[in-house]
Amino acid sequence: MKALAEAGAREFARAAGDAISDRGVFRVALAGGSTPRAMYERLTRSPYRGSIRWERARFFWGDERCVPPDSERSNYRMAREALLKPLGIPPRQVFRMKGEEEPARAARAYEDVLRREFRGRPARLDLVLLGLGEDGHLASLFPGTRALGESRRLVAANAVAKFSEWRLTLTYRAINAARRIVFLVSGEEKAAPLTKILRKRRGWRDLPASRVSPRRGTMLWLLDQAAASRLQKSRRS
Repeated sequence: MKALAEAGAREFARAAGDAISDRGVFRVALAGGSTPRAMYERLTRSPYRGSIRWERARFFWGDERCVPPDSERSNYRMAREALLKPLGIPPRQVFRMKGEEEPARAARAYEDVLRREFRGRPARLDLVLLGLGEDGHLASLFPGTRALGESRRLVAANAVAKFSEWRLTLTYRAINAARRIVFLVSGEEKAAPLTKILRKRRGWRDLPASRVSPRRGTMLWLLDQAAASRLQKSRRS
């Protein structure tokens, strides 16, 4: 986990530096989960704390559970505790998904936030951070859910039957428009879907993460040894 967090922090810093140099601002969509949390905590320490121009960063989210912002299950709360508060990021730079509101209304409101941010231009985030689920999901785009087929909206309210709850999520349209996409994947339980996608094995197109393909950007998979274990075996066979 430590090495993966370091690699993720380096990519975050590189994306921030490039965006600020080219456009004067860095727009990033944060992810939830333990792996991103370790990376966020690494970013609050040297050298990243002092080398990234944090005052030029603007923070968005890739997805959110429909819970209040102070809930232990909130992706916003995790990022606030691990990254935003330690760095002293002011509220004006933070654009959270409002999971406490009615889901469809919250999704529309967040799309409006994105469109205002880009002032009529296509919404193109500089960096989107993603994880990978055991079922191949990313953000809150789960197998069999309606948001997988959303092609017009940037943000969707998605009913996830396996958890009996609603989620808010960026859609493929928003994700695939990003300049950079970085998957952070850890744990042996992720090895099977990861290998299926990267080796394009039977059924790989059925996994939501397989549909992430930036139109004019780059995509990078950062893995720990456990997540990569089946990739190594398949290479030897």
